[in-house]
Amino acid sequence: MDHDTMRRTTAEFFGTFWLTFGGCGAAVLSAAFPELGIGFLGVAFAFGFTVLTMAYAVGHISGGHFNPAVTLGLWSAGRCASRHVLPYVIAQVIGATVAAFTLYTIASGKAGWVPNGFASNGYGELSPGKYGLAACLITEVLTTFIFLFIIVGTTSKGAAAGFAGIPIGFALVLIHLISIPVTNTSVNPARSTGPALFAGPDYIAQLWLFWLAPIAGAIAAGIVGRWLYEPADMVETRVLERGAEI
Repeated sequence: MDHDTMRRTTAEFFGTFWLTFGGCGAAVLSAAFPELGIGFLGVAFAFGFTVLTMAYAVGHISGGHFNPAVTLGLWSAGRCASRHVLPYVIAQVIGATVAAFTLYTIASGKAGWVPNGFASNGYGELSPGKYGLAACLITEVLTTFIFLFIIVGTTSKGAAAGFAGIPIGFALVLIHLISIPVTNTSVNPARSTGPALFAGPDYIAQLWLFWLAPIAGAIAAGIVGRWLYEPADMVETRVLERGAEI
């Protein structure tokens, strides 16, 4: 692996680690803490803040994807080189898994703690609101489509320079406010995979949906973006570009 790819994948590892640890950590450790729990609103902001902070920390290195669906969506939009897709996805899944392991180690340090769903995603009986497969599929496809549409738009030439991380982070907050009761919000196959590995076989068996639906929504958004924006705007997406932000 060349030096540039190593730097990029390291950035994606840390970004996805922080997203999973921060977002799922808020759900596992703080959401229902007696009397002072942060609830759905706090968890939604935690996920948004992880993306926002890491976008500015390492977005200028890798583009700040932190999500296999984002990588594949940007690839379909002509914004991500084919040679980066597989290394990014591998780094993202490893980052999410290490984050889930770290969170599990911390959470299990409390006497009597049980993982329950461990912030995993699910449908049917494993959905927080017991929503069926069709409802969960539609929710994940649609919310990921909108998420990628916002990413492509805010990182295009002509958009406000250097501010893309803000609408992207707040888009993720809004997505969580909508869909936590439905699927516990994925829009990110790596974020789904890490916690599911520690939540048990029932959650692992449902992971297929949280790979298929986000990737389908993201690729559809990338195709729309490729059509909507001028070819000259189809440059590699970076939340922050060295020297001149886009």
